Amino acid sequence: MCCLFSVLAILGPRAAIIVWWLVDPVVWSRAFDTFIWPFLGFLFLPWVTLMYVLVAPGGVDGLDWVWLGLALLGDIAMYGGEAWGNRDRVNAYL
Repeated sequence: MCCLFSVLAILGPRAAIIVWWLVDPVVWSRAFDTFIWPFLGFLFLPWVTLMYVLVAPGGVDGLDWVWLGLALLGDIAMYGGEAWGNRDRVNAYL
């Protein structure tokens, strides 16, 4: 089980979403009523989607907002890191 978590951490949050949804769809149905929100979360905010599935079944209150905020910072850092890593390629086109 530890190796599975390690592989998912290396592959990223989108792979973890797919595997978790295939393994335990009941948790996802408790967190989301429709298919559109987890799909949009998969596309744009995967860390927030994973964290929401962890905290939503018991209701989002108190420290759960802190965890969701940290996940949002993780998504912003992921997109910012991609932009920073490709900064030299943009100058080549100018």
